Order: sequence, then C-alpha cells, then structure tokens
Amino acid sequence: MSVEATNPTDKAAQRGFLYALAAYLIWGFLPFYMKAVAHIPAIEVVAHRVIWSLPIAGGLLIWLGRTDDIMRALRSPRTLMMGALTAALISINWCVYVWAIAVDRALETALGYYINPLFSILLGAVVLGEKLNRMQIVAIVLAVLAVLILTWENGGLPWVSIALAVSWGFYALFKKTLPIGPAQGFFLEVLILAVPALAFIGWAQATGTGHFGSQSATDLWLLVGSGVVTAIPLIFYANGAKLLRLSTIGIMQYIAPTMIFIVAVFVFREPFSSERAVAFALIWVALVIYSWSMLNAKASANAITSSQ
Repeated sequence: MSVEATNPTDKAAQRGFLYALAAYLIWGFLPFYMKAVAHIPAIEVVAHRVIWSLPIAGGLLIWLGRTDDIMRALRSPRTLMMGALTAALISINWCVYVWAIAVDRALETALGYYINPLFSILLGAVVLGEKLNRMQIVAIVLAVLAVLILTWENGGLPWVSIALAVSWGFYALFKKTLPIGPAQGFFLEVLILAVPALAFIGWAQATGTGHFGSQSATDLWLLVGSGVVTAIPLIFYANGAKLLRLSTIGIMQYIAPTMIFIVAVFVFREPFSSERAVAFALIWVALVIYSWSMLNAKASANAITSSQ
C-alpha cells in the first residue's frame, strides 16, 4: 500500500517549508525596509528593533504557555551569561547590517551571508573538532580566495562581510548552548538588550537627536515596525527549522542573500566590478560544492540506515 502525500509527516514538512520560505523571503526584502530608515543612525534603529520585538516575542511565549522556561532562565546565572553573550553577538550583527544597507554596501551583506555556512563549517572544525571532508575543504579554500580578491580590490578586508559571517556564526554556535528553546532564547536576548536599548532611546529623545515621533509620523511607524520585521521572520524560521531536515534548511538559506544580491545590483545599482563578479562566482561554486557534500552525506547516512 502506498503512503499518501497527506500523511502527518508530509504535512509537517510542508508547513515547515512554508514557515522557512516566509522567513527567508522577509529577510530577502528587508534591505528595502532598511533603506527607508537609512537616515536614522544604525544604533537607534537596532535599539528600536529590540524594544518592539519584545512584546511580539513575549506574546508568543504566553500563547505557547512557555513563560515558565523564562522564569527558570532568569534564575540561572549561567543561562543569563550565555544569553548576554548571544544577545551581544546578534546586536553586533544587526548594527553592521543596518549600517551597511544605509551606506550602499548591500552587496557586502549578501556576501557575508553567503560566506556564513562555510564559516560555520570551519568553526565546527576548529572549536568542536568536527572533521572536514575534501569537498568541504575545497569550498572553504574557494571562499578564502574570494575574500582575498575583494581585499585586493578594496585595498583592505571586506570587513562588513566578515563581521556578518563571524558574528552570526558564533551566535549560532553559542545559541546551541542555551538550555531553552529558540523562541524562549530570542525573548531572553531581547529582554537583556532592552535595558541598554531603552537607555539609548531615552537619551536620544532627551537630547533631541531621536527620531521616534519627533521628526515625522513616518519615522515613528517605521521604528515600531522594525520590531515586526525582526521578530516575525525569526519566529517563522525557528518553527520551520524544527519541521524540516537540516539539508533542506541548508539549501534554503541561500534564498535571502540571493535576493539581497539581486536588489543590490539591479535596484540599488551598487557597483559590480569584474573583481566582485569573480569573487561572487567563487563563492557560488563553493556553495554548490558545500551543498553537494551535504546532500551526499545525507544520502550515505540514509543508505546505511536502510541496509541495517
């Protein structure tokens, strides 16, 4: 008897795919939103992203009935320290990203998020002692070569790309050590960041440099909306990741940087030199090799399981 496509496992996978796709599409279109707030300092935008993410993340936990997890986390010094570390890393990532979009360096953000999975592989090998296969080594070498080409072209390291890849890579690594779920972890992070964020916003408003309602109603709603475009895709992603295979998520993660790349070149009209073309081509080849390696490993694992 054949298994119908409507069985619970298939339905969960379809739901997970839609969750993950929604998250990556939102992240892909996010440069347009960040361009709209480009006249506001990046640190102020990030502060508002934190503050207005808090009620959304908190409301989700109340709806899920997981507030007890947060209460336990707040009583654990170790969890609070790890939460503060991941909060610091994600805030660095956000600040660099918002600033880069504002100053017409969206292409560098795309490169950073392309490099990220390759950096994560390297991080796993160096920090966790995970073994690299030949294809993964080749992919990392190609990524390093791409960075060297951009360094030569720019006369210095493409620090935006590197900062985004490194901050997100370490964020994902340390996030695994948090003894709470992804939704609870996100709430804990924005809760920790809310204190300095509120202090900064209060200071900016008091000194007349803040943009929350003092300049225009448009700025006010854009800053409030920054919490929505921050929290919603992260929540979608967390739910999608739980329902999908790692290999599926691994392939889908290229959707957002590809969209950012297209927007940067064809909408924002950022310069795309021949050196940049070569660097991106090397990265794309590296990602194909990485993806092929990942899919081969998955196929081999399934073959071994089915033979037992």
